[in-house]
Amino acid sequence: MANAYDVVVIGAGTGGYVAAIRAAQLGLKVAVVEKQKSLGGTCLIWGCIPTKALLEHAHAFKVIQNAKEWGVTIGAGTPAIDMGQVHARKDKVVTGLTKGIEFLFKKNKIDWIKGTARLAGKGQIEVVDGEKQTLQAKEIVIATGSSPRSVPGIEIDHTRIITSDEAIHLKAVPKSLVIMGSGAVGVEFASIFRRFGSEVTIIELMPRLVPVEDEAVSAELEKSFKKQGITSLTGTRVTKAVASAKGVAIEAQTPDGKTQKISADILLVATGRGPVTAGLGAEALGITMEKGYIKVDTMYRTSVPNISAIGDVITIDGPHPQLAHVSSAEGVLVAERIAGKTVQPLNYRHVPGCTYCDPEIGSVGLTEAQARQQGYDVQVGAFPFGVLGRAKMAGETDGFVKIVVDKKYDEVLGVHMIGPRSTELVAEAVLALRLECTAEELIRTIHAHPTFSEAVAEAAHATHGAAIHM
Repeated sequence: MANAYDVVVIGAGTGGYVAAIRAAQLGLKVAVVEKQKSLGGTCLIWGCIPTKALLEHAHAFKVIQNAKEWGVTIGAGTPAIDMGQVHARKDKVVTGLTKGIEFLFKKNKIDWIKGTARLAGKGQIEVVDGEKQTLQAKEIVIATGSSPRSVPGIEIDHTRIITSDEAIHLKAVPKSLVIMGSGAVGVEFASIFRRFGSEVTIIELMPRLVPVEDEAVSAELEKSFKKQGITSLTGTRVTKAVASAKGVAIEAQTPDGKTQKISADILLVATGRGPVTAGLGAEALGITMEKGYIKVDTMYRTSVPNISAIGDVITIDGPHPQLAHVSSAEGVLVAERIAGKTVQPLNYRHVPGCTYCDPEIGSVGLTEAQARQQGYDVQVGAFPFGVLGRAKMAGETDGFVKIVVDKKYDEVLGVHMIGPRSTELVAEAVLALRLECTAEELIRTIHAHPTFSEAVAEAAHATHGAAIHM
């Protein structure tokens, strides 16, 4: 049958398209149902790539603003940001990457079926818009992802009260921007628009910024943000937000119980993402759900045979991070399982967390507080980037690397860094945890000089009380 496949993947985000490619590489006949006009899902079209492109523009603007220090003459006048050109380049980057996935689909003989998928029975998927048809599949993989969500009482109008979907397309730099939430999305947009010239205020319900990170990282970020002119209101709840033609009137309850009134051109709601399962037909088919998420086991099998789910749309025993690289890893694993390969469950303690704000944050494993709570005899070593020659050359001296070690066995339990290139340097830390590395082994690993990676080696030395350059 023309419409019969070994595997049909629903959704072409970083989980879905990777699962499709890996399944095709293993000799399976694969189709992907995707309603967007481009492949790549949230990460490529709405999230990771466009926001990081904006962050690169913000970094370039930062360098240009300090051109004199670098010995660069740019002539008379004050440097300004051209949002039209910023978006043109951002969109060019996004288009190039999405076209690249189309090429990979053709290369691997994967059928892209444009439309919305609905589960219709055993091994059946109805395409309910686009070219209507019914597909037959031996295995189905749900990878429908997530979308921004608000909080009760805050009505998103997509003009004055917006989500990240609108923030990446703002045609003008707002004079003032209030951001609800200080997770990765919130602090990244804070960095972007503060550098572009906005007055930025972050409101965070929890007692500190980036609350999932080590406490020392949170404190360093707040200190750096304050230096940049970003206002952080932690332990604060937004109780009301009313949009008008002129802006947004915001009321927030501060930690002392008082009400603070704030006015802004734009309110960006960055309070998390919810699963995309509406209209999928999962519950009608008997798939077990939990608060809108699809419940799976460690091999990503749902409660219905031959239907799997991966990525932001799932819930699994223990924490499940909504990250593009996690979705991709799950996509590879589920494709290999379906193809009959021997696979092992992912270890979610070894997932790197990367936040691309300024300064960058990279982390993996247990925080110091988590390690102590779990009963480890903890040894900690930290080393500041500012001491390094490479950091001084680059003019990027904020932040540090912190390593959490189990004193009994010297095993590295977690690595937490904030500062230049942290989202790149964290890869070494992930490998260290995966290989059950000790601090001594990190110490004995020769790190090139002059590099930012020297901070990792020095932090390892510091766990033994013997940092060389401090």
